[in-house]
Amino acid sequence: MENKKKVAFYTLGCKLNFSETSIYVINTCSVTDNADKQFKQIVKKAMKLNDKAFVAAVGCYAQLKPEELAAVDGVDLVLGATEKFKITDYINDLSKNDMGEVHSCEIEEADFYVGSYSIGDRTRAFLKVQDGCDYKCTYCTIPLARGISRSDALENVLKNASEISNQGIKEIVLTGVNIGDYGKGEFGNKKH
Repeated sequence: MENKKKVAFYTLGCKLNFSETSIYVINTCSVTDNADKQFKQIVKKAMKLNDKAFVAAVGCYAQLKPEELAAVDGVDLVLGATEKFKITDYINDLSKNDMGEVHSCEIEEADFYVGSYSIGDRTRAFLKVQDGCDYKCTYCTIPLARGISRSDALENVLKNASEISNQGIKEIVLTGVNIGDYGKGEFGNKKH
């Protein structure tokens, strides 16, 4: 019998992260309390289950403090705000690394939109329609972690909602960093 590779995802933080997470890939959060502590606990659990597992960290905390996450024992890969959408480009043979490898962009480069939604064994789905934020509130890390405000095109939102509905899911929760900004920035990949 052949030895099959498996992948597992763990998402910390908001519903937006949940919608983008549909190996061990840990989608980190920088807003919730004890973000670093939570991350270390999840990595420790993953290593306990399989000490040969390849661990990749993505998400807000990975963009803000990539070197910190890379230094956590067991972490093999850390991807920033734009790189997380191309995770398969960074995974080769899944061999453990001595030190976490970091691929992180300047946050100004996070200026394109990638749509996503979550489905699974739930009665509802989270459909991302907007990302990023232009408001530079002093207490908030989101603009530094996710970039400028940008939105999905209405036709894409409707297409995704239809796909979700066709799978028998009765409730769709629209999600984003700042949904009140929907329509601002980019629509899909086109400037508006």
